Amino acid sequence: MTEHTTVVVIGAGVAGLTLGNILLRNGIDCVVLEKHSRAYVEQRQRAGTIDSRGVRMFREWGLEEVLVSDAPTDLEGGFFLDGEELPIELDDDSDSVFLPQQVLVRNLTDVFLRAGGDLRFEADDVTLENLEHPVVRYADRVITADFIAGCDGDRGVSRTAVPDGVLTRYSREYGYAWLSVLAEVPAKPSGMAIHSRGLAGMIPRGPHASRVYLQCALDDDLAQWPDERVWSELAARFGRPVTPGRIADKRLVPLRNVVHSPMHHGRLFLLGDAAHIVPPMSAKGIHLALFDAEVFARGVLRHVKEDDPSLLDAYSETCLSHVWNYQAFASWITDVMHDAGDASHAGEFRKRIARAELERQFTSPAASRLFGEFMAGVN
Repeated sequence: MTEHTTVVVIGAGVAGLTLGNILLRNGIDCVVLEKHSRAYVEQRQRAGTIDSRGVRMFREWGLEEVLVSDAPTDLEGGFFLDGEELPIELDDDSDSVFLPQQVLVRNLTDVFLRAGGDLRFEADDVTLENLEHPVVRYADRVITADFIAGCDGDRGVSRTAVPDGVLTRYSREYGYAWLSVLAEVPAKPSGMAIHSRGLAGMIPRGPHASRVYLQCALDDDLAQWPDERVWSELAARFGRPVTPGRIADKRLVPLRNVVHSPMHHGRLFLLGDAAHIVPPMSAKGIHLALFDAEVFARGVLRHVKEDDPSLLDAYSETCLSHVWNYQAFASWITDVMHDAGDASHAGEFRKRIARAELERQFTSPAASRLFGEFMAGVN
């Protein structure tokens, strides 16, 4: 069976569903294909903050209802240096909201389906062909499309459909990893802790859950991190008691930056993690995914409604300019937050430099304002 649509969206994560909703609300037909089940996608735990730019984007497109959550919106949190709390005052422009990613995805899914959107879960064995005149195959179905939006992440099928030699991969490896833990306890204390033992973080993932991060060696394995060590190390790095609780998930995450350029080939456009990755320290993965989705959506609308391909032609250049700006921020904050604590990786001199850079964020209004702009996503 062969069918046709304007846009096939590969992947029902934040980028894909945001794009699908914008297109649907503006009269552009699309089909969203997702290889996993709906239950899996809606339970996938990821970053929990939508920055100011993202909030305003949803509001401008009439999608503010996807920002609704039972989670608290006013969250205390800050930076801890050797056990001393150093809360930072961000720029007043910030009106970001705390929203666990699984809640955002659930909301986006509900809104899309309620509006009559075509969302197909468990779409197995997706293949992309003839990217100048796109054909998408899965199971026994064939879809021809004017455009394909590859929103299926770093390990999805979209980017692998681009012929060898077309894309250039730029990357940086940091030489250390994070132990990432999903715990069924409130995030108290909440924030990031810089310590000679390594960086630690405890970030809310809802009123009764938190994501815990502990800097560790690249060659560590999970057997070296029993639950008792997780809690004792977290308390040591924050310099205050931490109430332990049930740990639902543990994984090791090597820190890296990745950018693939260009971000499109033929009529295949790469969005979000399919095109770029930032280290989790920056909390800018969702920001970049939403930016890509909006730029691509505007390009499709202009092309379909005004027969003007200029925005789509400029998609890669427009997005990459923004991506590199936030890659620079992500690289800087990752270096500073890790190097200011553990000197074993970059040395004592670098530790002193990193602490001076960090102190500047709390003592210089200009530095604090710039930091606030990046955190709010408005730089």
